[in-house]
Amino acid sequence: MIETRNLRFSYGEREVLRGISLEVGEGEFVAILGPNGAGKSTLLKCLAGILRCEGVFLKDRSVRDYSPKELSRVLAYVPQRVEPGFLTVFDTVLLGRRPYMGLTPSEKDLEVVEEALKRLGIEELALKRTNEISGGELQKVSIARALAQEPEILLMDEPTNNLDLKSQLEVMRLARELAKGGKTVIMVMHDVNLALRFARRFVFMKDGRKIADGGLEVLSEKLFEEVYGVRVEIGEIRGVPVIVPL
Repeated sequence: MIETRNLRFSYGEREVLRGISLEVGEGEFVAILGPNGAGKSTLLKCLAGILRCEGVFLKDRSVRDYSPKELSRVLAYVPQRVEPGFLTVFDTVLLGRRPYMGLTPSEKDLEVVEEALKRLGIEELALKRTNEISGGELQKVSIARALAQEPEILLMDEPTNNLDLKSQLEVMRLARELAKGGKTVIMVMHDVNLALRFARRFVFMKDGRKIADGGLEVLSEKLFEEVYGVRVEIGEIRGVPVIVPL
C-alpha cells in the first residue's frame, strides 16, 4: 500500500535517511523504533508527503503526484507536537473533514466528528478552546482530527507523548483496533515495551538506516545493544515481551 524505495533525504548537506526501503501493506500495525536522531520522524514526514522527496510510493504511485486533497483522503498524519489555538475542540477536529466538505459541513461531517471525539473519550471537551485544555487532551484532539479524515493510512509521531498511563493504553488499543479493521497504522515510538505489547511489526532505525524489520522474531539482546548502545535482558510477562535495561 505504501512503500519507500532506497529513500534518501538530507537537510542541506546533512544526510538523514540513507537508502531506506520499506513496504507496508493494508491492515499492518508497524512501530518505528530507534534512538534520538535516527531519522524516524523524518521518515514519517516523507511518507506523509510533508517533506518532498523521491522514492515514496502510495498504491504504486509516487506521493509527489498526489494533490493535497487526494493525499489527505488516503492518509492522515498526527504530528509529535500540536500548538493550541482559539478554535474549539469540535471545530479543530472538524478540520479533518476539509477534504470532503463543501462550503458548510454536512450532516455526515458532523457525525464523523462526534464519533471521533467519542472514540478518544473527549466528547466533554467539544466546546472548549484548545488553549484551555491540557497537553495530553490536545494530543487526543490531534488524533481525533486524523480519524475524522477517515484515512486508509494513519501515520502517528509519538502519539502517546503527554498522555497518562490509562490514555496511552487507550490510544494503543485504538490503533490496534484500527489495524484489525483494515487500516494501515505506522507509529514512531520511544516506549519500546508499549510498542512490543500492541504493534505486530517493528522497524528499528539508527543513523538514518534500517537495522531490523520484522515481528517479535527479530528481537534480540544484541539488536538492542547495536541500536541503542544499551545492554538489555528480554523477558516475558503474560506472553508479552518485556525489555529490561541492565
